[in-house]
Amino acid sequence: MPPALTATLRQQRLGSELRKLRERAGLSSTAAAALLGGPQARISNIEAGRYAVSADRVRALAHNYSCADEAYVDALAAMTGGRKRGWWDEYRDTLPSGLLDLAELENHAVALGVAVTVHMPGLLQTPEHARATMREAVPPLRPYEIEHRVSYRVKRQAVLFEDTPTPYTAIVHEAALRMGFGGPDITRAQLRHLLEMSDQPTITVLVIPFGQTGFPAAGQPITLAAGPVSKLDTVVLDTDHGCEFLDAEAQLDRYRSVLDRMKSSALPEPKSRDLIHHIAGNQ
Repeated sequence: MPPALTATLRQQRLGSELRKLRERAGLSSTAAAALLGGPQARISNIEAGRYAVSADRVRALAHNYSCADEAYVDALAAMTGGRKRGWWDEYRDTLPSGLLDLAELENHAVALGVAVTVHMPGLLQTPEHARATMREAVPPLRPYEIEHRVSYRVKRQAVLFEDTPTPYTAIVHEAALRMGFGGPDITRAQLRHLLEMSDQPTITVLVIPFGQTGFPAAGQPITLAAGPVSKLDTVVLDTDHGCEFLDAEAQLDRYRSVLDRMKSSALPEPKSRDLIHHIAGNQ
């Protein structure tokens, strides 16, 4: 079994899920390897995402681990194969690995949901707005670094325009609509773009207005990337030190609840659009 190139987030997640199954079955890696008919190092490398693994092998492991959830096993089998290059690989030498992992995650998600309080959702930003926000980075980004990141952000948006676009729900606090990055002209154009995007049947934009009570604290942007089964959902926190990916069951439950509460605090779609129109008209 040849070693893979640098393990992607998807390969790491597959390995992590196989490790969870093994541990739930009460098997050591040595015992699991014996059932598979190979050395213990093979199990360790698969679980670390260092080796590619076939769909048949995933099914064999799931059988050995007494996993009867067929939908879950099918979803794991679909994650197999060698390391496949995506468009994001062209940025491997210029962007942090967490950003590349985010693009890969979005590319494979069956639905995306995001909640933001200060910045516009990345997949709904205009290039000019994205450029204006990146100029505020600490430490400052060089002009060419900004352009790399802007082009990367624009390419990420392709998931919303494919033949089968990924359903996308954005919960945006009114504060993000009024931040004014880049000045009135850029802000006005960004708000109009937000309205145009919300016209797409697979895109939902909901606004939490100022004065809303019961708003759960969420300072950093939160993204929920839905997998083919809920066990394979991933939460992404956009932090000052980069993207943080969460997939533990308790973490997923917590952030699903946070997003549900934020959604319940938001205005319905028509009233959300009215508020965006109003703010755009005052720029």
